[in-house]
Amino acid sequence: MEQRSFRIREIPSDERPRERMQRHGAEALSHAELLAILLRTGTPQESAIHLAQRILNECGGLRRLAEAKWEELTLIHGIGPAKALQLQASIELGRRIARSKLPETVKITCPQDAADLLMEELRHHKEEHFVCLFLNTKNHVIGRQTLSIGSLNASIVHPREVFKAAIRRSSASIVCAHNHPSGDPTPSPEDIQLTKRLGEAGQLIGIELLDHLVIGDSRFISLKEMGCL
Repeated sequence: MEQRSFRIREIPSDERPRERMQRHGAEALSHAELLAILLRTGTPQESAIHLAQRILNECGGLRRLAEAKWEELTLIHGIGPAKALQLQASIELGRRIARSKLPETVKITCPQDAADLLMEELRHHKEEHFVCLFLNTKNHVIGRQTLSIGSLNASIVHPREVFKAAIRRSSASIVCAHNHPSGDPTPSPEDIQLTKRLGEAGQLIGIELLDHLVIGDSRFISLKEMGCL
């Protein structure tokens, strides 16, 4: 009778590391559980979690596992060439992340700063794109997201989507922008109304709308400078 290896999905659902990670996050998992997710399968005699724990025991812990050579890993029962390469690739990615530095963040001090960041991205679109810049307490950009892509004449966005995205990134404030495919950045009545709604919603939530830019062809208009905020 052909033997087959245990897979993570064959472990009772309340013990599966993947489900635990989905419910509680990666930080809640043990070293063995995280390792089991990478391994995916165990051996005919043991589950992926048991194999992961045995690997850690035979290597002498997580640090020794990270230092192990490919040849050494393949000597462990249940670790073939493919699994050894998977483990080494994951470990190397961890090393590179640890060595990497965060890129210098852009600071928004005036409407021109935001326009410089978004102009080339937005000016050539044939449809309206509504983009949000998410800022921290020092006005550094910590993220950006296109929240809506509209028709030739209109981009539909609701304050709910804007501030849901801002809350998810723990933003202190935001700058919104959208393009006019015509190249003329003159705000429409709908642009002005949306700006006021976003500003009011931001005041209630505690995430300030610093500005809303309308971007045309190499030109832009700040609705804050127009007095709409």
